[in-house]
Amino acid sequence: MTTVEIDILNPKVGKLLQHLAELKLMSIRTVPNDGFLKLVNKFRAKAKNNQPSMDEIAKEVEIVRAKRYAKSKK
Repeated sequence: MTTVEIDILNPKVGKLLQHLAELKLMSIRTVPNDGFLKLVNKFRAKAKNNQPSMDEIAKEVEIVRAKRYAKSKK
């Protein structure tokens, strides 16, 4: 058995899939809406419009490296 997620773009395809399920060639089940996925998509949408600059990324990397270096010196 293989599981596949399909986005239906044309309503006629939905009817065709339902017909295949009635012929016992496949099964259709609804998946409960996952709040986590909704949250991830929300974060991605925000990040798309507010991408950090290379300077901001470099500063953050240096901060993390400095903290690691300080811990290793102890």
